[in-house]
Amino acid sequence: MKLALISLGCSKNLVDSENLIGIMVNKKGFEITTDIEDADIALINTCGFIGDAKEESIQTILEIGEYKRGGNLKKIIVAGCLAQRYAQEIINEMPEVDAVIGTGEIDKIEEVVDEVLAGRKIIKSESLEFLANADTDRILTTHPHTAYLKIAEGCNRRCTYCIIPKLRGDLRSRNIEDIVEEAQRLAAGGVREINLLAQETTEYGIDLYKKKALPDVMKALSKVEGIEWIRTYYMFPNSITDELIETMKKEEKVCNYFDVPVQHVSDSVLRNMGRAKTGQQIKDLLYKIRREIPDATIRTTVIVGFPGETEEDFIELKEFVKEFKFDYVGVFKYSREEDTVAHDMDEQIDEEVKHRRWMELTNLQSEIAEIKNREFIGKTVEVIIDTVSSESEYMLEGRTRGQALEIDGKILTNDGTAKQGEIVKVKIEQNFDYDLLGAIVENEDTVK
Repeated sequence: MKLALISLGCSKNLVDSENLIGIMVNKKGFEITTDIEDADIALINTCGFIGDAKEESIQTILEIGEYKRGGNLKKIIVAGCLAQRYAQEIINEMPEVDAVIGTGEIDKIEEVVDEVLAGRKIIKSESLEFLANADTDRILTTHPHTAYLKIAEGCNRRCTYCIIPKLRGDLRSRNIEDIVEEAQRLAAGGVREINLLAQETTEYGIDLYKKKALPDVMKALSKVEGIEWIRTYYMFPNSITDELIETMKKEEKVCNYFDVPVQHVSDSVLRNMGRAKTGQQIKDLLYKIRREIPDATIRTTVIVGFPGETEEDFIELKEFVKEFKFDYVGVFKYSREEDTVAHDMDEQIDEEVKHRRWMELTNLQSEIAEIKNREFIGKTVEVIIDTVSSESEYMLEGRTRGQALEIDGKILTNDGTAKQGEIVKVKIEQNFDYDLLGAIVENEDTVK
């Protein structure tokens, strides 16, 4: 039987998708197809974090349901955060869905498939205890030279706007030996770049080792033969330690890439968000990173329109974004989510005001990014080649150490040749809003 995967949402969700299809292919004998019209079963791994993501997930289920009515598709399984959050509602209100499997039941997918093929509808969403390990089946869906590596699941933080702890449970860290074993297997399969994931990577190890052990993971992974780049996502500001900064500074394989979601810098907004740190503490941390590692790439996310955010609060945030000049900023409008503390807060912000603030910050960051990109012209940078460019078959595209897979800009090359996964040197000749164009001036064969 043929299986089609539709994976929505974040990179953490993508790893879950890779585990799910790995089990279905290796344990149940499914064949993967990218053509939904050719599939017998569709697996939709959903996102349910904010309103727009929920809407996309629901719309996707409805669209895939059309193939079930008029085509070869026989069964639909819905997984992920939306499934965890609204399991019974999905089964009750969406007759096209045959099964719902929650975020903590990934290892039960075999049982779910058996029930579905026997003609029975099923919900599996009771547990939030699942934690993948090196032996969990997995099929990569990324480029063959790069992979995400989830080092922990769940979150002990209780930010007032966030539903994630209710969808994924409390923090559960994998042991370092298991993480290294998976990295070794990935490297043996041709992976050269690993991207570390967790809800909060800087919280890693608190449950298992009673300390913030991300530096230990970085040091251990740096010894894995074949892995050349190690990038880390989702660093909670409170937990970025001097030891972590020093480790990233010293370990050659660790990319100086700091993904630090500050969300805001106003003390009152941060307090209402339950983010703990003051705006000044966040600013001091960010400037410390810049002092210690001047070439560090710093990405952040911010939320505008949070309940009680005054115009003065917004201006403070906007002025800091202008002053600090982040390399990348994801700007989000606050999404009022049921079952969160912030949902019931007073002083909810009008949608028009949210949109105006979102536009102002987005436009400001676009200007900053364009200026920062111009500074690369004439410089030679190290680039990992991802693929032939979608813009032209005569160009390659890749990323620097400061560009994360899928979410940041990319490097286009129109001169020189290289293999997929090769790390080359590119001289930058032209800049665009977020992307850069240049010529390959040295590749690995040249060096050898």
